[in-house]
This record gives sequence, structure tokens and C-alpha cells, in this order.
Amino acid sequence: MQARQLIGRKKIIIAIDGPAASGKSTTARKVAGLMGYTYIDTGAMYRSVTLKVIESGMLDEVRRSPEKVEGLVKGISIAFEGDRVLLDGRDVSGEIRDNRVAREVSFISSLKPVRDALLVMQQELGRGRGVVMDGRDIGTVVFPDAELKIFLVADARERAKRRHLELQAKSPEGFGVPDLETLEAEIVERDRADALREHAPLKKHPDAKEIDTSRLNIEEQVAMVHDFAVQMEEGGR
Repeated sequence: MQARQLIGRKKIIIAIDGPAASGKSTTARKVAGLMGYTYIDTGAMYRSVTLKVIESGMLDEVRRSPEKVEGLVKGISIAFEGDRVLLDGRDVSGEIRDNRVAREVSFISSLKPVRDALLVMQQELGRGRGVVMDGRDIGTVVFPDAELKIFLVADARERAKRRHLELQAKSPEGFGVPDLETLEAEIVERDRADALREHAPLKKHPDAKEIDTSRLNIEEQVAMVHDFAVQMEEGGR
């Protein structure tokens, strides 16, 4: 597949939601490249806030008094430069993928001050359309009017395998990489927390097209989403 030219085309918003390790980010990034759209990784935004809370030394305090996170997110700057994620001007692309961040991001992202602050940022980034945005509440909260809503799913074991391979690639000697059973348990717990949180829980929008990626490779799932996107650009349903 080749990247499409934007000239003379109707630009749309593509919202891709789903649980952890369902392939959202990779799919969204590749689809954006094919469409000539801007890719916005909202998961990286929540991970960046989580990293800031951890580095502030206030994680335990925020657990006791969640409202204290408001002071940390006030005035926070999160920007994207290519594949780099900048937190207050600092490149944190690698740090936000650490397991210490993965363990805390569900809690931090459940806090209303965090979601409210990032909601404004995300809606501003998507203004004008021509974007692909992935997360857990893009189609239900951030852009419920997105022309194309995708909901990716996969069984927990398969998602744990993907996460394991991803972590091994970053640490060839296997240092600090949790075993498969630990990762699967963490994913199941993350699913539970995401589905039950009070603010913007993970759920499928009624209009979303569900794709089970358990038995699909990345090229196949990208092709499916790309085909849907082209149809929507052309006024299809």
C-alpha cells in the first residue's frame, strides 16, 4: 500500500480504541502514514503524566489524596516530534515505556483532573481533522463524532506474548523482563481497572467497527483499518 495524497480529499478523524497491547499504537501509526494523516498517541500522553507523578515523588501522596495530581498536570507540556515524545521539553520516549510506568498508568489515567487536562489537549490536536488517534476513550469521549471508530480486541494471552516480545526487543539479554504469566496477569488487571474506572471507562462505541486481532498480523489489521478509512473518506458507511 502506498501513502495517499491529501489534495482534494475529505479529511476525517480516525479513532482507534481497545485494551492494552491490542495493537492500537502500531496500527494507528501505520494507518496514519498510509493516509498522510497526523498520528497522535494518547497512551504516550497518559504515560508522560504518570512518569511526571512518579518522578515528583508524590505517587503515594496522590494515592492518598488524588486531587493533589491537579497541581502536577497544571501547565504540563506534552509534544510530539516524529517518534519522539517530549514532556516539558524533555525526550521521554524510552522512559514512558518502562514497566514502572506501565504498572501505574491505569491508576493515574483514572483520575479526573488528568483526564480533563488531556481531553482539552487531545481535542485541540485533532482540530481540523486528518488525524489518527488511539487510546481507550477516543471514540466515546474525545471524539464521539469521529467519522471512523475502530475497537481492537485480542485475548489476554496473545496480548501478553506481544508485550513480552516488545520488552525482550528492548532488552536483548532479558534483564528486567517479566515472565509471560506475570505480564498476562498485569494485562488482565489493567483490563479490569480500565473497564471499571469512574471517569471514561474503556468501552466500545455503538458505531465502532470491532476487529479481533488475536489471529491477525499487523499488516492484516492495518489493511482492514485502512480500507475502512478510504471508504469513509469517499463518503461510505
